[in-house]
Amino acid sequence: MITRINLAEKLARFDDHWNPRIIADLNDSHVKLAKVRGEFVWHQHADEDEMFLVLGGTLTIELRDGSVTLGPGEMVVIPKGVEHRPVAAEEVHLMLIEPRGIRHTGDVDSALTVHEYSRI
Repeated sequence: MITRINLAEKLARFDDHWNPRIIADLNDSHVKLAKVRGEFVWHQHADEDEMFLVLGGTLTIELRDGSVTLGPGEMVVIPKGVEHRPVAAEEVHLMLIEPRGIRHTGDVDSALTVHEYSRI
């Protein structure tokens, strides 16, 4: 079944931060939406690249040798093995396309680690 997905409607369904929600399946990946605010944990993904697409707000991805700042409509791919930390001074809305089973905290166990993603 082919279904249109309204991103604003999906984002209105939750208010918590750093807890991505699955909105669609794409091949062997999940398309997720997240709201983020504050500092995430430093982490890396040994086997997966990670894509951040900013839908609203300003997100900074801190790297050990600099940073990348993204605004609405901008995206970045963090290559596997690169240590990074997302930071958002104000609430940011993100779309993520990630392999199924990826841990958003990568190689780090944290109070922010989601062990099972909700589907909305």
